[in-house]
Amino acid sequence: MEQKNFLPLKGTDYVEFYVGNAKQAAHYYQSAFGFQPVAYAGLETGMKDRASYVLRQGKITFVITTALIPESPIAEHHKIHGDGIKTIALWVDDARKAWKETTDRGARSYMEPKPIIDEYGEVILSGIHTYGDTVHVFVDRKNYFGPFMPGFRKWDPEYKPSDVGLQFVDHIVGNVGWGEMNKWVAFYGKVLGFEQLISFDDKDISTDYTALMSKVMVNNNMRIKFPINEPAEGKKKSQIEEYIEFYRGSGAQHVAMATDNIIKTIGELKKRGVEFLHVPDTYYESVIDRVKEIDEDIEILKKLRILIDRDEDGYLLQLFTKPVEDRPTVFFEIIQRKGAKSFGKGNFKALFEAIELEQSNRGTL
Repeated sequence: MEQKNFLPLKGTDYVEFYVGNAKQAAHYYQSAFGFQPVAYAGLETGMKDRASYVLRQGKITFVITTALIPESPIAEHHKIHGDGIKTIALWVDDARKAWKETTDRGARSYMEPKPIIDEYGEVILSGIHTYGDTVHVFVDRKNYFGPFMPGFRKWDPEYKPSDVGLQFVDHIVGNVGWGEMNKWVAFYGKVLGFEQLISFDDKDISTDYTALMSKVMVNNNMRIKFPINEPAEGKKKSQIEEYIEFYRGSGAQHVAMATDNIIKTIGELKKRGVEFLHVPDTYYESVIDRVKEIDEDIEILKKLRILIDRDEDGYLLQLFTKPVEDRPTVFFEIIQRKGAKSFGKGNFKALFEAIELEQSNRGTL
């Protein structure tokens, strides 16, 4: 048991995006996704090289960060990757111990443990590198009572569109290059004590054109789930290859956010202009034969183009946005679980065909 419990993780602390214009991106996540303003750091708070906006909905915290100067690692990251996820921060009780345990097991250090202090208390941060330029920051905030962390001040604008019912991060998917999936599966097993929950290969996830392989890694309390994707041989370019080409390497592909009323959440997101992948009518002709009895009205699900899948524990409802920036890279998933612990394997073919239609429109298939 020691092997599994050497790194107790309490959940996802925050997800940080490096973007070209944080002020405008923050406005988008408020207006389109219903995130609420929490905290701000920038020139007014003594930050000379960056500005960051902290937004929250339920237990999901996004930090939207931009460079203020060109000679900045943030600016360099953005130049290479475009808008993308830099940090997947993990909430821990002891950031010093988390850093020591993971670096002792072979992780490359990103940030040695450091306390940061203000009048609201102390936060201790440390961090390690993972795939591509992505990092995990360990956050120990048990002795902190401010809005976010030292260096930030409360951000309380008048403009606060209502939330859309998003509750917590269900999982975050990483795309890695050819032949790299098992290396990163081993990394999460050895370095962070994760276990493999499920795997899919190109026989499970393929269409006439594209294929991928995926393994889902989870921590011991199941609060952190990281599917890892790599491309597989197909007749044309898969969405994973397209991502890696435009992101210029491995990175976080999408954040899945949970709701307990996907019909209400998707309906509201569509009203606010969030664009989703188009699921064809033919999908709904056979889906009930596959998933059997569900609580929801299939006609409403069809109208909103929501996908349905079942496993031995129950069923789930899910839908994927189109990429939320001009490079076809990062997107979001909205998911509601009715007992199901899986990841919508039965939907992969329909999902990929919808993605391929978008790729064809972009000329990147």
